Amino acid sequence: MLAYIARRLLLMIPTIFGILLISFVIVQFAPGGPVERVLAQLQGLDSGATSRFGGGATDLGSAAQGGGDSRYRGAQGLDPKFIAELEKQFGFDKPAHERFFLMVKNYAMFDFGRSYFRDTPVLQLIKEKLPVSISLGLWMTLLSYMISIPLGIRKAVHDGTRFDTWTSAVVIIGYAIPSFLFAILLIVLFAGGSFWQLFPLRGLFSENFAELSWPQKILDYAWHITLPVVSMAIGAFATATFLTKNSFLEEIRKQYVQTARMKGLTENQVLYGHVFRNAMLIVVSGFPGAFVSAFFTGSLLIESIFSLDGLGLLSFESIVNRDYPVVFANLYIFALIGLIVNLLSDLTYTWIDPRIDFETREV
Repeated sequence: MLAYIARRLLLMIPTIFGILLISFVIVQFAPGGPVERVLAQLQGLDSGATSRFGGGATDLGSAAQGGGDSRYRGAQGLDPKFIAELEKQFGFDKPAHERFFLMVKNYAMFDFGRSYFRDTPVLQLIKEKLPVSISLGLWMTLLSYMISIPLGIRKAVHDGTRFDTWTSAVVIIGYAIPSFLFAILLIVLFAGGSFWQLFPLRGLFSENFAELSWPQKILDYAWHITLPVVSMAIGAFATATFLTKNSFLEEIRKQYVQTARMKGLTENQVLYGHVFRNAMLIVVSGFPGAFVSAFFTGSLLIESIFSLDGLGLLSFESIVNRDYPVVFANLYIFALIGLIVNLLSDLTYTWIDPRIDFETREV
């Protein structure tokens, strides 16, 4: 097992390298860039998200007028020396391959540099936003699995009954409703929209959070996170529910289940002593994708609606602003966590079914 883990960890290196390389090449051909964003700001033509941020490249002040030509849009009439200073500030005075390998070297030491437009270390920005994304991703995944696994098992046991039919209808309807639309509905009902003021509308903590005792902090945190997590989880458990049901149905129909019943075992002993271990393998295999999706991609609209400043919102604003250090740092961390979670998923296989031996198979 240790040899398998070591091989998987070593394979993460070329995988992440390839992800960064492909993304870097794509960015080189993407229109626009941080230099163009600054030039647009200087000429008052930028209405994007960068207008919210101070500092950074805009601190260069007014540009000296000149007649030099430039390959950047909006640079007409600006002094070429000023354009060169912008390129140096953003690191574009170096060739593309040199910038890429310098980035890889720094990322290997978790040195992500500074944000172009926030004038803040990227690692500090990520640390500030990480608790929000962890809260949304972790609790949404746990809640959806806590609902989907018992529900899927019960649907498999009562396959074809009225319970199976109406729960399937409820699950499909929940899956069809977009999370942001359900979030708005929850705000209208429970956050002072038109009916009850039971939950806060914004933030992850109350303003006096630091003054609260530990039990009060836990309750305050749960109070704030309830609506966002429920909004994300309402449609997330549909796939896992049907996956669990179908997996259990397939195992229940196998011969070894009939043999166990003939030996006099109770239905619970058959279900949880024999079927559960085999049926849960396919369910566990979907956990990494569900977690990573909820952690990084599924929270953007929810963060915006509930004013939660997390990694989803940070990544979106960084892409809009061409804030490449933040974009690539998020991509690097997302990929690294995804690969680690995928490895943990494989290790969970051996915990559920010790008969699985990864030492005998190729990575």
